[in-house]
Amino acid sequence: MSSQLTIFVTGASGFLGSHVVLQLLEKGYRVRAAARGGNIEHLKGTYANYGDRFDVVEIADISQSKFPEALNGVDAVIHLASPLAGRETPTVMLEMAAQGTLNVMEQGEKAGVKRFVVTSSIATVKNPQESYTDKDWNPVTKEQALTGENVMLTYSASKKFSELALWDWVDKHSHVEVTTLNPPVLYGPFTAHFPVPRPEASALSTNRRMYSLLFADSGDFPPMTHCIDVRDAALAHIKALDSPPTAQVGRKRIILSSPTGWPLRQTLDFIAQQRPALKERLTTVTPPEFSSDAMPLDFKRIEEVLGMKESDFYTTEETTLDTVDALLKVEDQWRKAGHPIKKL
Repeated sequence: MSSQLTIFVTGASGFLGSHVVLQLLEKGYRVRAAARGGNIEHLKGTYANYGDRFDVVEIADISQSKFPEALNGVDAVIHLASPLAGRETPTVMLEMAAQGTLNVMEQGEKAGVKRFVVTSSIATVKNPQESYTDKDWNPVTKEQALTGENVMLTYSASKKFSELALWDWVDKHSHVEVTTLNPPVLYGPFTAHFPVPRPEASALSTNRRMYSLLFADSGDFPPMTHCIDVRDAALAHIKALDSPPTAQVGRKRIILSSPTGWPLRQTLDFIAQQRPALKERLTTVTPPEFSSDAMPLDFKRIEEVLGMKESDFYTTEETTLDTVDALLKVEDQWRKAGHPIKKL
């Protein structure tokens, strides 16, 4: 896809979104970002140096609003936005996730957009058999999710049923090219265009999972060791804009993860070795062990659709250190602002 084309991006102000927008702009694309509230002026100011190659349009509710003008002249859509776990009731969360995705698809298709990239999640794939292929689905039911007893279960269900609804829509609109990307936990540095996170857990996005390891009494461990560098996840979205047609490679549901992975104990030992000043503050709680630390993926399939080779991904060493260093920089900013450094 020509880098002169215009890409419509939802979720542009988020952790992953900031990397996607930056990489698009660096590659010469024009970006039109959907936003609302205070994010509008923040995004405009953040990317002002890119001139008319970056624009922001206000969309009050991505799941309900009609926005034909915002899609005028758009060549492709990257849909990143999704309800965050725990922010809504289970019923609303399930409805918002599916409606948001379908509304973006319908609005885009009516405007003549024929290529879409949609962020899904490994949560739609995770299953007791620990098989991670494009044919696998999380067995969670809507009934289980609606009990509200487990926030992450509800989140997983919202992603699963949103993606199922998407593929049902795609089956009825075969003239449209759609790629879904299903990554696990995202780690990595914040871009210079990402706002300084507030001193609260949600503001660190998924990096909070790494941040929790930096406190001696913390037992707040990640739910899995499978992860991917946010920079790789962002690049995958951009590569998907040029993916081969479905008629050639089949349904483009792409499961992503880092080719390597470590037990949490190894991660802690590595941080202590590479950043000795942190050794005394790392968690002393015994971390859980998982049956696998590197997700068994078909990287030939990833290369076929995205053109990303297994060797192209950031190493676990690089991602770990870049994440820790980014979090330490955030702490420095918090100190300057008078915020105490504490477990979030």
